Amino acid sequence: MTETTTSEENAEGTCMQPEPQEEHDWLHRLIGNWRFEGECVMGPDQPPMKSTGETTVRSLGGLWILCEGTGDAPDGTPVNSIITLGYDPQKKRFVGSFIASCMTHLWIYDGKLDESGKVLTLDTQGPSFSGDGSLVPYQDIVEIESDDHWILKSRTPGEDGAWVEFMTGHYRRTA
Repeated sequence: MTETTTSEENAEGTCMQPEPQEEHDWLHRLIGNWRFEGECVMGPDQPPMKSTGETTVRSLGGLWILCEGTGDAPDGTPVNSIITLGYDPQKKRFVGSFIASCMTHLWIYDGKLDESGKVLTLDTQGPSFSGDGSLVPYQDIVEIESDDHWILKSRTPGEDGAWVEFMTGHYRRTA
């Protein structure tokens, strides 16, 4: 059997430490402790629901960030979540995942920065709001407003195909 190595492994099979790229530096702007305030609309006839929580973002080897969140869902149920984000220089794309204690779906991210370098759009797929078991496109959008404030928005296509934003969260750095 022939063994192959990736660009991150040498001939002996040991992991070589890749150099962080400027895209990793962009992600590192999110490192810290944050207070979250969000609003979510689960349907056109539903009132907005508010939620709050805290998120700690840390680096993993300079190549990944881990966002560990705790808070309450809009209905008051405690929720824990983990977001992983990194940058894959071979794909030239941001990659990552999202999991939460209130769902069984593993969300896989693939995204890129906009021209301004301020907005990261992460494409993914998840369960339809219709509850029919189908998967539909979603986007999670990270926008850095300042060193102490970033916004996370979630959206999915509506019936007409246009993107409909259903969740916005503001993250403000804590002392």
